[in-house]
Amino acid sequence: MTAPAHSDVTPNTPAQLVRLVAGREISTRIRDKGFLVGSAVLIVLILGMLGFQVAINSGSDTTRIAVVGGSSAVTEALRAQGDALGTDVEVVPYDDEASARTAVKDGDVDAALLSPAGRQPELLVENDGGQTEPLVQGAVQGMAISQQLADAGVQLASPPQVDVVALDPDADADLEAAVVALVGVVVLYSLLILFGQFVAQGVVEEKSSRVVELLLATMRPWQLLAGKIVGLGLLGLAQMLVIAVIGIAGALTFDVVSLPGRLVGTVITVIAWFVLGYAFYASVFAAAASLVSRQEDLGSVITPASLLLVVGFVISIQAAQDPTGSLSTVTSFIPGLSPLVMPVRQAAGGAAWWEVVVSVVLMLISIAVIVRVGGRIYSGALLRTGGKVKLREALRAER
Repeated sequence: MTAPAHSDVTPNTPAQLVRLVAGREISTRIRDKGFLVGSAVLIVLILGMLGFQVAINSGSDTTRIAVVGGSSAVTEALRAQGDALGTDVEVVPYDDEASARTAVKDGDVDAALLSPAGRQPELLVENDGGQTEPLVQGAVQGMAISQQLADAGVQLASPPQVDVVALDPDADADLEAAVVALVGVVVLYSLLILFGQFVAQGVVEEKSSRVVELLLATMRPWQLLAGKIVGLGLLGLAQMLVIAVIGIAGALTFDVVSLPGRLVGTVITVIAWFVLGYAFYASVFAAAASLVSRQEDLGSVITPASLLLVVGFVISIQAAQDPTGSLSTVTSFIPGLSPLVMPVRQAAGGAAWWEVVVSVVLMLISIAVIVRVGGRIYSGALLRTGGKVKLREALRAER
């Protein structure tokens, strides 16, 4: 990593120094192959999910039934039974049993109903009847009962319509929003891991190449740390926004979601939690990375933070299924876990507004503490090279 280029106007204020470091981080990482490949993979992942959802939604709900020797009454009975079961029925007439059997074997129809005069009706299927059997069975039985009543001279009145009252009319919308939030959390988790490692790798690179000594000759450690976090944070936020725009545009274009407003609100919530999560984890990764001077030792110091992210991601999956459960509720208040769990609970309608406020406040407090303590570790360990620095030694050196 090269030192920052000199300009005609030498930065002398803390804001200018932080901006200089932030710009250097952005320009360096935006040309990094790992960043470009990771971005491409996430975009392909989102597009793949959209394509999969479109393929599922485009699947046909029509049941094709071949009928041999049936009258128009059979056709009407089958269609009526299909309407009752929530599926469209397409009746295909065949002249003989042999052609109907061939159609079933070839997959041209789902089943074949043989109802020649004077014989017991038969249903031909390839393997098992599945949903077709109760559909045909109900239609045939209904016809038989109607015929018996007609022969007995009984005239039935039209049956009453049942009014459906949903006890939870927003359940489907909550489930849809939870799925969107879960996809967003996958992206959020990936970006937190990716940019946390970028921060850690940058710190170790500067220590091992002694570039940090040149940088600290013109700025304080906290300015270097702030610039690094801000620069990579802006880059991560830009990447998150690009992915969000692609995802929202794709979902609306292909009509994947039924409530566009709910979709946009959920995406904004995930992005807001990304900002909080990044501020927390970037400080942790930077402080941890400052304790070592070689890339080979980096994994040992950032593993605890990485495992915390993994735990949060696993719990977020569980929260999508049970947003009001004890595990998801408790962990949505724990700093470090809340950026991954709370967005899913919010989207699923399992979090009250005051719970979100408390979780955000706790996260802000923890970020302030982590930045302060992490900054002290970073300052105390940054110039100590040659091996792994103990946490106590870093804090003592900073004093």
